[in-house]
Amino acid sequence: MTTQATTVPAYAAPAAKAPLERTTIPRRAVGEHDVLIEIKYAGICHSDIHQARDGWGEGLFPMVPGHEIAGIVTETGPGVTGFAVGDRVGVGCMVDSCRVCDNCRAGLQQHCADGSVMTYNALDKNGEPTYGGYSTHIVVDEAFTVRIPDGLSLDVAAPLLCAGITVYSPLRHWNAGPGLKVAVVGLGGLGHMAVKIANALGAEVTVLSQSLRKKDDGLSLGARHYYATSDDATFEALAGTFDLIISTVSAPLPLDRFLGLLKTDGTMVNVGAPEEPVSLNLFSLIGAAGPSPAPRSAASRKPRRCSTSAPSTAWAPRSS
Repeated sequence: MTTQATTVPAYAAPAAKAPLERTTIPRRAVGEHDVLIEIKYAGICHSDIHQARDGWGEGLFPMVPGHEIAGIVTETGPGVTGFAVGDRVGVGCMVDSCRVCDNCRAGLQQHCADGSVMTYNALDKNGEPTYGGYSTHIVVDEAFTVRIPDGLSLDVAAPLLCAGITVYSPLRHWNAGPGLKVAVVGLGGLGHMAVKIANALGAEVTVLSQSLRKKDDGLSLGARHYYATSDDATFEALAGTFDLIISTVSAPLPLDRFLGLLKTDGTMVNVGAPEEPVSLNLFSLIGAAGPSPAPRSAASRKPRRCSTSAPSTAWAPRSS
């Protein structure tokens, strides 16, 4: 250890659904492979809201949210090789994993067989609660710290560490690019980044939103088309259109209707995580309308897939 454990100012939710309060939290001493980061910016992710109100259950309180962290290294442990004091760095939604299971060795630490250690609302390997970026400083192992390029301002970089990579990952995994038609459901924090990234990759992007209120924004971000899902005609006009649908909304969707918008062997990826259960008619996955007096032949049915996340890496921590 190179320093003593300390306490730092933070904002915490003392209980589920309670307003955030100013407080202090403990930060561990800087260890052999740790970096101490002075936090300059922390994005507000919708998952922070879900967890602070215990919408997903199993919340640990008091809770300090924040896993879109950008800041400056102010101290390093003696074994740190990848960073130096003054470096511009970021921390996403994980701060540790077992590092020895097959998934970790494959660079899939978010699928750690022993369970990844989340940046907040989790217990670390010592059984201590983790606290997030709504604070002035954080101590993180260098293996779960990423460098932020000099040309990218810290305030812009912070949201990329969760929202950005959450949508980039499935777009990359499902090969979004020229010749593919991609639909983005919702134009919020995740959605607007999905539009920009899918467009940058060369895909033809369509936004599917409840209304046309954000149409100008969507088109300016790179969408070629914009439709309102409150209009039943949308689902008729776009049936069988898309190679890939990225759903970014955190409320339950009528999945059967959206699956009908996919091409044969198309993919729908859900990166929003509603607090309530969603329902699905399995006939939507095999492309049939469901049992009827005169069902279509098996040859005419269009298989589709629905995923809750892309299996590609959320981000690539440094190897230790």
